[in-house]
Amino acid sequence: MSRPNARGRSRLRDLPLLGWLAAAAVVAIAHRWLPDANWLMLHMVLLGALTHSIIVWSFHFAQTLLRSPASPRDARWQTTRLGLVTGGAAAVLVGVPTDWWLLTLAGGLAVATAAGWHGLVLWRMLRKALPARFQVTVRYYLWAAASLVLGAGLGVTLAWGWPDPWHGRLLVAHALANVLGWVGLTLTGTLLTLWPTMLRTRLDPTAERWTRQALPVLTSAIAVAVGGALVGIGLIAGLGVLAYLSGLLLWGRGLWHPLRKSPPREFGPASVAVGLLWMVFGLTWAGWLLATAPDWQVVREGFIWPAAVLGAGFGVQVLTGALSYMLPSVLGGGPSVVRAGQAWFNRAGAFRLIAINGGLVLWLMPTPSWVKVTGSLLALFAAASFLPLMVLGVRASVAARKLLVASRDGAEAAPAQPRPDQVDRPSIFTAGQLIAGLTALATAVVIGVGVDPAAAGATGTAAAAVAVQPTGEVVRVEVTAIGMRYTPSEVHLNAGDRLVVDLINGDTTTHDLVIGSARSARIGPGARTELDAGVIGTSTKGYCSVAGHRQMGMTFEVIVDNAPAAGPAASPTPGTDPHQMEHSPNGPDASTSPTTPDVVDPVLAPLSDDREHHLTLTVQETPLEVAPGVWQRRWTYNGASVGPTLHGRIGDIFVITLVNDGSMGHSIDFHAGALAPDKPMRTIEPGERLTYRFTATKAGIWMYHCSTMPMSAHIAAGMTGAVVIEPEGLPQVDRSYLLVQSEVYLQNRAPDAASAAEVDVDAAAGGEPSYVVFNGVANGYDTQPLTARVGERVRFWVLDAGPNRPSSFHIVGAQFDTVLSEGSYLLKHGRDPFGDRGGAQALGLQPAQGGFVETVFPEAGRYPMVTHVMADAERGAHGYVQVSP
Repeated sequence: MSRPNARGRSRLRDLPLLGWLAAAAVVAIAHRWLPDANWLMLHMVLLGALTHSIIVWSFHFAQTLLRSPASPRDARWQTTRLGLVTGGAAAVLVGVPTDWWLLTLAGGLAVATAAGWHGLVLWRMLRKALPARFQVTVRYYLWAAASLVLGAGLGVTLAWGWPDPWHGRLLVAHALANVLGWVGLTLTGTLLTLWPTMLRTRLDPTAERWTRQALPVLTSAIAVAVGGALVGIGLIAGLGVLAYLSGLLLWGRGLWHPLRKSPPREFGPASVAVGLLWMVFGLTWAGWLLATAPDWQVVREGFIWPAAVLGAGFGVQVLTGALSYMLPSVLGGGPSVVRAGQAWFNRAGAFRLIAINGGLVLWLMPTPSWVKVTGSLLALFAAASFLPLMVLGVRASVAARKLLVASRDGAEAAPAQPRPDQVDRPSIFTAGQLIAGLTALATAVVIGVGVDPAAAGATGTAAAAVAVQPTGEVVRVEVTAIGMRYTPSEVHLNAGDRLVVDLINGDTTTHDLVIGSARSARIGPGARTELDAGVIGTSTKGYCSVAGHRQMGMTFEVIVDNAPAAGPAASPTPGTDPHQMEHSPNGPDASTSPTTPDVVDPVLAPLSDDREHHLTLTVQETPLEVAPGVWQRRWTYNGASVGPTLHGRIGDIFVITLVNDGSMGHSIDFHAGALAPDKPMRTIEPGERLTYRFTATKAGIWMYHCSTMPMSAHIAAGMTGAVVIEPEGLPQVDRSYLLVQSEVYLQNRAPDAASAAEVDVDAAAGGEPSYVVFNGVANGYDTQPLTARVGERVRFWVLDAGPNRPSSFHIVGAQFDTVLSEGSYLLKHGRDPFGDRGGAQALGLQPAQGGFVETVFPEAGRYPMVTHVMADAERGAHGYVQVSP
């Protein structure tokens, strides 16, 4: 049986911790391909690794402080509690992402039971113990256990699925109870004695008094913060968080004297100190958000950022720092054995601290997206290096202890070992490590800028220059982008002057400025950058290169006063000016189309039993094949030519997380839900996210799409999909297919991904497409037809996503006996609403309309399916249904 309080190794103490941290690292690496990855990472650290460690170490410290060693029976019960908390956390981490609420309930009850049981054991130990110093630490543990019971209950309630504002209120109350109470109180109680021990100095004589005085302040602040969240008053919740910070400052007075006397020289205390700073920063951020947010939806969407700070900055670093000191110490064996283990934990300590915290800062700052990626990867690998160091450190301690025992057995008397505080320990903060850490950060920035220099602010120069003698004069002008305009909208200078533009984004979406081939960074709202346009020889016109913004009026006149104008616009970089790109309204002849490999599976998946549907839609701007051998740079939800299909019933709840990994502002609008569009349909900038929650109240096939202007361009570029809400009592059929008709507007006919250009904004506004397609690919179902058998009933759901062209869905050789259009039956099994017999030949739809038709194919053969707007069928809205006997 494992003895968590005993010196030496313990499988139940060490292995679950190692497993949780390793799992969190794996999820962090694979987060782009995992649903709810951010939630999983946060809870693997806080609910998994940190909660497990608190159960282990608070029991150990309580035994030590109260001088109450555990009996074998106590050790067995502690093992059971560890099993409960580990199994419960695992159940929660499976149940929440999969919407298995009963599994989540079971896991939450297991965690709450373990916490309550843990608190009861500590309370009994406290009652039986003789008066002793530092008993206040155990009182902190009791309040912490009560907080986890409350937090687990709120978490299980939250997982049931609540509409706003209750969802946001429960989320905040759950987070505050766990972070402020369970984690925060355990930490503050433990550091009373652990902090000076880690610094290898004496305790501040006043520290215990400050810790006693802080306890009622901290517990009252938790009650105010959680209560304010539950009653829906964000200001009260925010004031509770700020009151908690004041309690931390009161408690922290006892930490200052040891810190000033003996600054951190090892990784453990340095990591804990930095983690405490992140805790203060994260709580300040959370308190400000709660006090100033206009509603709970804004709080819920914004809370992910302070939560990430508290998880990655505070939780991970305090945990790894404390374990770096405690694991070698608890393994025991004397000072030399402890030093052997801690030497591994201190390896590259300063480098790791710089990489972790610098990478986190790069991720939090308004840096370009690829700098965020490289910075976060640097932080991740530096933090994950703790795992092999932990294993090597434990092995080194065990080996050193065996060697010491062997030497004692072979000699009459082993030499006396100095006490730990008598050993001169070298500092981890060497010049080499500091330089290496800063170099790693600089490298992460350089790589991020190198991947996407335009987004990072690397500018071109001298594109507008002609053969002109430079005057040596520099004309610097400050230009503000606001309201889809540049202010001022022009600048005057002389031929040969050098132009430098200080660009400020005062708008609500991303902008840039292109003058000739000189291009500024794309900057988000509130940001600024500099564009060096070089020596100007003739008049020219600049513009915003974000698709559609130029057409909406974002142009900037550069006027040379002493030279004639060169024309309405300078020639931009080849491939960037939509007016110079090839545009043909006609697609290739369908009869000569080669096989297109990547068509969307048109099968509509059957309904599940879920009544709440969670989906993450990640905006990705990526080249895709829109016709055989023709590529376009598409703007997509989740990287496919048409967005994922949502399928449900009336009354189902849909919770959609939109993540913008693109290079410009994007948004989403679900026609299937009725709600005020102001906030859920707002445009979010690159790197931002929002949660869109709606309830399906009416049946039909509904469109969703990006509603960022110009909307025609965003829809035509691929940012659309379908939501199928089945009518009550809809009969089952043998096969069910979904076809989304849309239009493609090409700037060029790129033969490969490398030369693919974005949507032709002018053509989209004019409504003359290059292709009209089913599910994003012209003629895609010609060579990969839909299938059916004779006598089967087949249902075809059809959505006209537009943005401009109508649809008249028709299958050559078939007649429809059931037609539903815009939620209403026009024909049902050969009867119209008046009971008369009839049939239908086409389903007519305008843009954003949808419905379905059903047919039974009478004999085997190859049935063409088209839009009977024949010009559009010839543009690619064409395919086949292959019917076998």
